[in-house]
Amino acid sequence: EPRSPCCCLAWALLIGTMNSLVFLLNLLLMFVIFTIVLLPTIVVVYFGFQCHSQVLHSSARYCKSILDDNSSSALIILGFVIMSPLLVVAMAIYCSLARRLQLLVCCQPYSLALYKGGWAAPCCARGCSPQLKAWV
Repeated sequence: EPRSPCCCLAWALLIGTMNSLVFLLNLLLMFVIFTIVLLPTIVVVYFGFQCHSQVLHSSARYCKSILDDNSSSALIILGFVIMSPLLVVAMAIYCSLARRLQLLVCCQPYSLALYKGGWAAPCCARGCSPQLKAWV
């Protein structure tokens, strides 16, 4: 049976809050994984841009003794070349963890706020089946 308007609003806020927390958890997990996996690219491109005379031209000792403009350009190009495979690796790791933790299944539909019956508990609390797909 349908809920009262006040109860429906309260449930909609609860479900919206829970879905927002699941979204933020997914975003945090994705940020951490991409930062760790793309760290080599970030470091190589940073040093390439820092030591190039046309960009930042740092006065650091390693820029004067080790890296000239040609080697800085090579570092920049290398960083952008290795970024593509590392992006694929980072996305594969994120998708594997999201599937294993069943994070995408924890989003609740707003129809739970409209009708009585059923509790909007996370999937971990109500025991989802391992065959359940997030896109079904």
